[in-house]
Amino acid sequence: MGMTHVVDRRLNGKNKSAVNRERFLRRYRHHIKKAVADAVQRRSITDIERGEHVSIPTKDIDEPIFHHGPGGHREVVHPGNKEFVAGDTVPKPQGGGGGQGQGSASPDGEGMDEFAFQITQDEFLDFLFDDLELPNLARKKLKDTEAFKYERAGFTSQGIPAKLDVVRSLRGAHARRLGLGGARKRKLRELEAQLAELKAHPEEPDPAFSPQDQIDALEAEIKRLKGNLRRIPWIDEIDLRYRQHVKKPKPATSAVMFCLMDVSGSMTQVHKDIAKRFFILLYLFLKKNYKRIEVVFIRHHTSAKEVDEEEFFYSRETGGTIVSSALKLMKQIVDARYSPSEWNIYAAQASDGDNWNDDSPICGKILADQILPLVQYYAYVEITPQDHQMLWYEYEKILKQDPNSFAMQQIADPGDIYPVFRQLFERKAA
Repeated sequence: MGMTHVVDRRLNGKNKSAVNRERFLRRYRHHIKKAVADAVQRRSITDIERGEHVSIPTKDIDEPIFHHGPGGHREVVHPGNKEFVAGDTVPKPQGGGGGQGQGSASPDGEGMDEFAFQITQDEFLDFLFDDLELPNLARKKLKDTEAFKYERAGFTSQGIPAKLDVVRSLRGAHARRLGLGGARKRKLRELEAQLAELKAHPEEPDPAFSPQDQIDALEAEIKRLKGNLRRIPWIDEIDLRYRQHVKKPKPATSAVMFCLMDVSGSMTQVHKDIAKRFFILLYLFLKKNYKRIEVVFIRHHTSAKEVDEEEFFYSRETGGTIVSSALKLMKQIVDARYSPSEWNIYAAQASDGDNWNDDSPICGKILADQILPLVQYYAYVEITPQDHQMLWYEYEKILKQDPNSFAMQQIADPGDIYPVFRQLFERKAA
């Protein structure tokens, strides 16, 4: 007897069902999003993107069931009852059962365990950035695009049956039949008219042929023409026409995000940690949701410098505060590398608001006159639990003038990071 081999070709092996899991995540979306938001507030920078352990109270996962309701006449005997008779009220048990388990029993004798499960890193990021998007994202010039769409491009004589255009094919067949048989039909009508005339007046002799010979010749020619007409096919392969679709590139949503972070001496380590966590959230959000996007990191104190990701998040360089240096550098980079006609330009700036008083009006002028006309959206975050600085009031003037492409929020403590982030990049209603 031969051995039987079973090959499991299911897409979801190991007794897992991706469809059921997705349905479960959709059903308990509220609980999971709350757990994700709580996790973001308590995590450190290095583990902000790992998965999460989620607990759901048992009362929230009860399933409705069909069961027999009370009614009718029933007699039930419960064996072992020596203390109660019909009509007695059974008291709730007091305390636990004296077992060896950990923890204490519920004071009212009742209790429920929570349902706990683990969400993956990708699922964690999906819920973390749910309903968020880059505002005012527009399709720009074709640039290294990988997206294509199919457009109608007339008809072709070759194709698959699913693309056969019946009306167009029959129209072509009709035109072909008219072209091939038109002259023959005219000739046939002429010969039939001659034959009818000859049969109607047989007394007019032709000097070359007798009337019967002429009739026989006409009938033979008419028969030949009719045979030719019958051999013209109703529809032929050359008549078939198929709808043609050509592959054309779609305009890519090419975008660049400028991250401007203040690392001056007035930014304490707590402030810098909050700024880093905000920008890490932004960085993860961009990489998760947008495949074709570039990120430019700029650190500044008295001078600004473009750095890579590692230096942006972990460098300890510090100094005084001149915010306009970062805005000027951003403008130079945009002019050199990112044409607004080809790129969606975004910027996010984090600072404690401390700046030289003479420099804050310069920042407002640069931002309003040189940067905002080029960008889709600019977000400013002030990290301070104290009163606002001069820079905030300069930016407030810009907010009143252009609320669609400029936004500003304050972060007082780490618990504000995620709510502020969601407010800045929340998906707007269409």
